Order: sequence, then C-alpha cells, then structure tokens
Amino acid sequence: MKSTISFATLAAASFLLAGTSLADKKPVPSKVSMADIIKASQAEDWRPLDPDNTLYLDMEKGRVIIELAPEFAPANVANIKTLVKEGYFDGLSMIRSHDNYVAQWGDADEKRDLKTALKKVQGEFTIAYTNAAGFIRLADHDGYAPQVGHVNGFAAGRDPKNKTQWLTHCYGAVGVARGNETDSGNGSSLYAVTGHAPRNLDRNITVVGKVRQGIELLSSLPRGTGALGFYEKPEQRTAIKSIRIAADVPEAERTQLEVMRTDSKRFQEVVEAQRNRGGDWYKFAANYIELCNVPVPVRAAK
Repeated sequence: MKSTISFATLAAASFLLAGTSLADKKPVPSKVSMADIIKASQAEDWRPLDPDNTLYLDMEKGRVIIELAPEFAPANVANIKTLVKEGYFDGLSMIRSHDNYVAQWGDADEKRDLKTALKKVQGEFTIAYTNAAGFIRLADHDGYAPQVGHVNGFAAGRDPKNKTQWLTHCYGAVGVARGNETDSGNGSSLYAVTGHAPRNLDRNITVVGKVRQGIELLSSLPRGTGALGFYEKPEQRTAIKSIRIAADVPEAERTQLEVMRTDSKRFQEVVEAQRNRGGDWYKFAANYIELCNVPVPVRAAK
C-alpha cells in the first residue's frame, strides 16, 4: 500500500535528522480543525473494517466493536476467533472495571469448557519488522519506545536496533490477560484500556486489537469493589449477550464502519492539527503530541 506523506511530516522528519526536536521550533497553531479535515476527506482516505477480523461484543446497553490485528498476534487472534466461533463468551460477563485502567471480561468462575480452543498460547509481545509493513512514524519523541507511529490504524512502537515492532497500550487497546508465565494467556479473558494509557505494559502483554466504537460502554462500567477492580459479587457484573465475528453476522445486522488510513496525507493533517491546536480557545501551541493522544478517526461507512 503506497504511503503519501504531507509536507509537515517531511519537515518534522528533517528536524530529527538534523538533531533538532520539534519542540525547538516555534509552534504555529493549526488553521484547520480535525473536523474540517475529516469533512474535506475523500473516499480513498478511508478503509472499511475487515469483517473477518472484527468482533461485535453485544451487551444490553449496546455494541462494542473491536478490530483485531492478526499481523501482530496471529496465534492469539486465531485462538480468540476459535473461542468466539464456539460461543465461549456468550452469556459470560464483565468481570473487572479498574478505575482509570482497564475493563476485563471472561469467565469469572473459570469453569467454562474451551472445546477446541487452546488452553495456553505463547505471548506475542513483539513481532519482526517484516511481519507488519507500513509503519508511519511520528516525529515526536516517546519515553517507552525508540520510535512510535501507526501501522494500518494501530498505534505501535518500534525498536530499530533489534528490528522489533509492537502494539501499544493506548486508550481502547485490547489485550490478552495472563498470569506470570508468558504462555498463560489464551484470549479467554480479554481487557480493554479504559483509562490513562498504561504504556509500561507494552511488550509485556499481547495486544490483539483496538476498540473502534463503543468504548464508552466499557469505560462507564461500575467500578469493581474488589482488589484491582474485580467484581466481588455476581450481581455486580454486566452480562455479555454474545461476542461474534462480523463475518458470521447477517449483513443487515452488521455495523458498517470505516477507519481513516494512517498512511494517507489526510491522516498526517489530522496529526498536525492535534499537535498544534489552533482556534480562539487555545492560547498555547504545544508543538508536540503523545502517541496515545493521536486520534485515528472512525466513521459510519458511506
């Protein structure tokens, strides 16, 4: 997939090559808003969600839509899809809501049969460069990775020394819960980041995807009263009606979404608009943006 980079991004890259940070340059407030950029976008600036790698987590209050990233965690994603196809999650519940941290779901009693799904899957904390092309780097520095950016709409870190790449724990990231052993997770218990990005978890847990719609249904769950936000009583838990792969849902029942392509010129304009916000309200332009504060726009398919 060909990447088109804006002048602003090329200029930022030249600052880095010259040994000068973006913060050293005089910030120029953006003259356009993210809403303006989205309004001016074209069809080629967007991509549809792949129904084979999209999950619908349906609860009484609505639907949470998760896009999976098999290129980063092929074994774990495959096991999660097996669990979903065999109805593992149907009728289970949200088991944890830790304030400013994560919401987690699975089998609170740990008694449900796995059927053909694997009991243990080796953690896929990083991948080699060659397994995920299209890394679009942010010019801004980061405290948790030598380089950060986006791969096909997912926030990612990268280490050029050992040629590894990984998904990061930004808001809405979905990961595989595990114990101390790196192979102790299998996707039967998943969590979504609902608070301030816990980037210290990067490269320690397998991140398998991102909530593209409905994160508010998870972030607004009642906080668990037990240790680490776990619910202590069954009546505290929010029931899961079902989790299904979009491709297995009749088309009339699907939620059609598009994600802005992070290899597009339009997305680079979004980044720049957020890096130096303008308008009447902002009095100071930061000339900096954190990876997890970069929005990846999502809209109803047109």
